[in-house]
Amino acid sequence: MLDRLVRLWRQRLALPPNDLLRDAAYRRLWSSILISSFGGQVTMLALPLTAAVLLHATPTQMGLLTAMEIVPFVLFSLPAGVWLDRVRKLPVYAVGECLLALVVASVTLAWWLDWLSMTWLYIVGFIIGSVYTVAGSAAQIVLTQVVTRDRLVEAHAKNALATSGAEVAGPGVAGALIKLVGAPLALLADAALLVFSAAILRGIKVKEDRRTLQEADFWRDLKTGVRFVLGTPLLVSLAVAMGLWQMSHHAAIVVQILVATRTLGLSEQQVGLSYVGMGVGTILASILGSRISRRVGPGPSLLIGFAVCGAGWLLLAVAPANRWGVAAFATMLVLFAAGAVLVFINFLAMRQAVTPEPLLGRMTSAMRWLTLMPAGPGALLGGYLGEAVGLQAAMGFAGATALLLTLGAWRYSGIAEVKVLPTPEPADDWVGAEASVSSTSALERS
Repeated sequence: MLDRLVRLWRQRLALPPNDLLRDAAYRRLWSSILISSFGGQVTMLALPLTAAVLLHATPTQMGLLTAMEIVPFVLFSLPAGVWLDRVRKLPVYAVGECLLALVVASVTLAWWLDWLSMTWLYIVGFIIGSVYTVAGSAAQIVLTQVVTRDRLVEAHAKNALATSGAEVAGPGVAGALIKLVGAPLALLADAALLVFSAAILRGIKVKEDRRTLQEADFWRDLKTGVRFVLGTPLLVSLAVAMGLWQMSHHAAIVVQILVATRTLGLSEQQVGLSYVGMGVGTILASILGSRISRRVGPGPSLLIGFAVCGAGWLLLAVAPANRWGVAAFATMLVLFAAGAVLVFINFLAMRQAVTPEPLLGRMTSAMRWLTLMPAGPGALLGGYLGEAVGLQAAMGFAGATALLLTLGAWRYSGIAEVKVLPTPEPADDWVGAEASVSSTSALERS
């Protein structure tokens, strides 16, 4: 009887025959994401807590710190996309993980040498943003080299599930670690995990097609990428909607830690425990996200994500400064995480599905540039509202904007009409001279 129960339990735990995790390359990629996500939980708490608690940052300074991570996307995204379409993406991704490890470790070094200041954190934020601009775009493209396009929503959902595991256990562990050794020293844990993540990435084997002209022209290639994005109606609609959502998101993110610590009176460890709610929301959306997308379509699923995030931000805007306010903070994190997963798994899948492979680097960078340009002003606006009007007023602005965006995008953008993933545009129509090079001399496999 016991043997039978053990066999039944193993059958339940066994992966389905067609599960993506049975693929060795995707399994390594997923494992790397899981490990780096655990480290990211430490930095997500330790960096703003270092600014808010150790350096006594004002809301405006918190907004500027967030904005410094956004500036590199505006400055470097478009040229980075041209470069990425000419090089192998996996090494760029792995090197980026190592650079992030060095940067977050520098905060610990500066604290130990008594050099730590808001200026140092601004520089750290700028470098982190620069790495994410290049290596983050490479990471998104690597997924398309490992997974077929018809399974991109499923792959993004599984990636979100990897991060959700970190979000459930990570914040509590990070909060306890920060309480034990302090926020600056806790960042060393993230550095170690990032190095481990990079080591796992080196073992992934991918085949990559890159179309290369004998006479490369940077400006021509840059214009081709921008022209493709602006000439594809779905990408234009997605860029506008995501840009407005990013503005709302960053207006909220610069003040939510301050609301927790100053309005609601939470300790660093309580903040960490509350962030477990992000893991709960991410798990729910990761498990159900691909089902929702199949049932209602990727476009409507994305817009539902906007609304769920907005509801969470509005909830914190009216939270009272008592135990119900603490519950509201945790609930906001659940709603935000669930909504953000619905947003990103469908946004990334739709934009990757519609793009031919020779343009993936430029499309990814152009879209990140367009969608993150409003994030910096959103962060500064959130900081200004938090300081001039009130911290919860900034949360109210973010929530109301997200809900209005949902209504407007559902009616006017055409996103709600996307019920299945689109097929790639013909490469020859957009790449022009790049696509006309003969396959024997132009296709370089690595």
